[in-house]
Amino acid sequence: MLAVLACDLALIGWELAVTPPRAADLLLFGALLAAAVICTEAMRRLGQPSGVSRDLLSAWWLPIALLLPPLYALLAPFAVGAVLYARARRTPAYRRVFSSAALGLAGAATSATFHLAIAHATFATLSTGGQDWLTRPPVVLTAVACAVVFAVVNSFTTAVAAHLAGPGEPVKKPVKKPVKKMLWDRETLLLGLTEICAGILVAVTCALSYLFLLVALPPVILLQRSLMHQQLAAAARTDPKTGLLNAAAWQREADAGVARAQRTNSQLALLLVDVDHFKRVNDGHGHLIGDEVLRALTTELRQQVRESDVVGRFGGEEFIVLLPGTDADGAGSIAERLRASAANLSVAADPKTGTRIRVTVSIGVAVLGQHGNDLFELLAAADMALYKAKAAGRDQVRVYAHAAGKDPTSEQADDATDACP
Repeated sequence: MLAVLACDLALIGWELAVTPPRAADLLLFGALLAAAVICTEAMRRLGQPSGVSRDLLSAWWLPIALLLPPLYALLAPFAVGAVLYARARRTPAYRRVFSSAALGLAGAATSATFHLAIAHATFATLSTGGQDWLTRPPVVLTAVACAVVFAVVNSFTTAVAAHLAGPGEPVKKPVKKPVKKMLWDRETLLLGLTEICAGILVAVTCALSYLFLLVALPPVILLQRSLMHQQLAAAARTDPKTGLLNAAAWQREADAGVARAQRTNSQLALLLVDVDHFKRVNDGHGHLIGDEVLRALTTELRQQVRESDVVGRFGGEEFIVLLPGTDADGAGSIAERLRASAANLSVAADPKTGTRIRVTVSIGVAVLGQHGNDLFELLAAADMALYKAKAAGRDQVRVYAHAAGKDPTSEQADDATDACP
C-alpha cells in the first residue's frame, strides 16, 4: 500500500512540474468532477447498504484520463475520494487513500497510453480534434483498449493488495487464484464492460462539448441505480458473515437441483455439516473470533467442493452442500475430505499470545432416491445421520441408511451408518 501511494505521489509531483495549466483543461476537469460528485450524492441519498460497493465512477475517470493530461487523472480520485469519505458511508481512511492512489495510477497509465497513440486528439474539447471521435474509428477503438488497460491495472493492484492484507494463515493455494478470480469473474467482467461503455460515451460527448455533460449525467445516474438494484438482489441471497448462500436462497437452488436430478434421472447427494462444540468458541473467545472460525471453515469448504455444487449456510454453525451427479460413495469421500481438512484448520484467537483455535466438524450424508425422494426428506435423512455422528463422539461422517419402506423423517435413528469403516 505504501509503495502504491509513493508511486502515485511521485507521479503527481512529476506531472505538476511538466504540465502547464490551461483554462480549457481546468474547466473540463471541474465539470467532470462536479458530475462525479453529483452522481455520488444522488446515490448517497438513495442509501447504500453494507456489502453494496460497486459504482460507475469509471464513467468519469475515463473521460478525464482520455481527454486531459495524466496529472488530472492522478488528482481526480483524491478529490472525489475526499467527498466520498466526508459524505458517503465511511470506510477506513487508509483504504480510501489506497483506492484513490490505485485509481490514479490506472488513470495515469490510461492517459499516457492514449495520448501516445492518438497525439493530436489530446486535451480536445471544443477544438477540431474532438471531431476525430466521430470521424475516425481508430480513435474510439484506441480509447476502448485504453479503458481495458485502466480496468486491468486498477483491478490487479487492488487484488494484490487485498490478498496481501489477508490474515497470516498458511497459504495452500498460489496467489494467482484470488487475483485471477477478481480479474476474470463473470460478474466483474460484465460490470467492467458496462463501465467502459459508459466512460467512452461520456468521453465522446465531452470531446464535442463539455456542455453535453448535462445530457450524459441523468443516464449514468439511472444506470447506477439499476446496478445497485442488481447488487441488492445479490446481497439478499448471501449470508453476510460467510459470503455463502443464505438458507432461503440455498433452498431455492436446491429445489431446482433436485427437480433437475429427478427429471434427468441423475444422482444427487446432500451434506449437512455442523461445527462441534461451537458454543465453547463463542463463550471462550467471543463472537468475533467465532465469526472468524466460520469464515475459515467457509474457505475450506469451498476448496473441497466443485463450482457446480450448491453451498450455503443453514443457520448458526451449520453448513449445507448439494452435490449434483454424486452417489453415496462419492459424497462420503467428499465429506471425509472436508472433515479431515477442517480438523487440520487453526484460527488465530489472540495474536499477542499466539493462541490458536482448532475445531472439528460432524457431517451427515443423504442420497436422493436412496434416503429420500425430495429435498425435505433428504434434509431429514442428513439431519438424522448428523445426529448419529455427534452421538458417536463427533468429528465423524455418517451416511443415512434406512430399511426399505421406512420414512427418513421417522425416529429410526439407529439406521444411520458410518461413511467409512
